[in-house]
Amino acid sequence: VQLQASGGGLVQAGSSVRLSCAVSGDTLADYITGWFRRAPGKERERVSCIGVSDGLTYYADSVKGRFTISRDNANNMMYLQMHSLNPEDTAVYYCAATNVSCYDDLWFWGQGTLVTVSS
Repeated sequence: VQLQASGGGLVQAGSSVRLSCAVSGDTLADYITGWFRRAPGKERERVSCIGVSDGLTYYADSVKGRFTISRDNANNMMYLQMHSLNPEDTAVYYCAATNVSCYDDLWFWGQGTLVTVSS
């Protein structure tokens, strides 16, 4: 499975951005999907993930209430809607898919998209 994230850019604090991820090579409906980010000088962080068909979601405490993950299995797309962005959200964001678990480390990775939030 191949994944390609898009939608990043330079935004001001308080803005909203929607990241998209196009999935190819396999059926998205067979995978748990997630978003991760790596901020400068920091470890990779699991931002959010969503189950295959049960709609169960996970959000990191740092984004809970501001970010929403969604998926469109019919079109092999996944999304991360981000609101109330702040400079601490500046990072390269990666979409990913797994057959295992939201909390596992066995993911197929896409290329990241950079989100820069200016104060």
